[in-house]
Amino acid sequence: MQAIMETLFDAVYLISVITIGILMIRGSKGNRQFHLFGGMAVVLGAGDAFHLVPRAYALCTTGLENYTVLLGLGKWITSVTMTIFYVLLYYVWRQRYRVKGQGGLTAVVYVLAGLRILLCMMPQNRWFSADAPLSWGIYRNIPFALLGLLVIVLFFRSAREQRDRAFRWMWLTIVLSFGFYIPVVLWADVMPMIGMLMIPKTCAYVWTVLMGYFSMKRESTRLKKQAEIQP
Repeated sequence: MQAIMETLFDAVYLISVITIGILMIRGSKGNRQFHLFGGMAVVLGAGDAFHLVPRAYALCTTGLENYTVLLGLGKWITSVTMTIFYVLLYYVWRQRYRVKGQGGLTAVVYVLAGLRILLCMMPQNRWFSADAPLSWGIYRNIPFALLGLLVIVLFFRSAREQRDRAFRWMWLTIVLSFGFYIPVVLWADVMPMIGMLMIPKTCAYVWTVLMGYFSMKRESTRLKKQAEIQP
């Protein structure tokens, strides 16, 4: 039953976010903000597919323990693509709120992202091992959590200052995603049921993507009405 339900959930998730991402790229019509958002959604779905597809296959065949290397490779790739996801989200923030300059802030984003990816590349992570060390799971997620915290603060402040109703909960989707993700990193190996928190974490990311998609649709409708009013 777990194999069937989890596989169906993952399939719906991957198809949804990648499809929405492609629709946003195609429908952005030169709007860089929504083009970036669409690319971000595709990166999210494509990256997660490297982990979720092998996991679904393992669950439906001989079990997770027989696919340690493939699952480890998927986690490795997903760790990198999720970092890219937050860098792209930072640029969505810059485009949406017309942020100019602030080179120091951009440098911090790149330093945190670069450090995260560098730590993910270290052999001490033992991605292909069934008993990967918890300590390195913590190390590589420190800059990732700081990057997420930075993006949370940026969206919270900007949406509040500019009264951006469409993105007023963007910060919350990121808070929820990290809130569900961190316990999995820390305790999933000793309490496997905690791994179930990846489901609401995934739902939080879907909320993020849908927020961008519906914002694009509203913007498109507004522009059409303006064009109809003009003589």
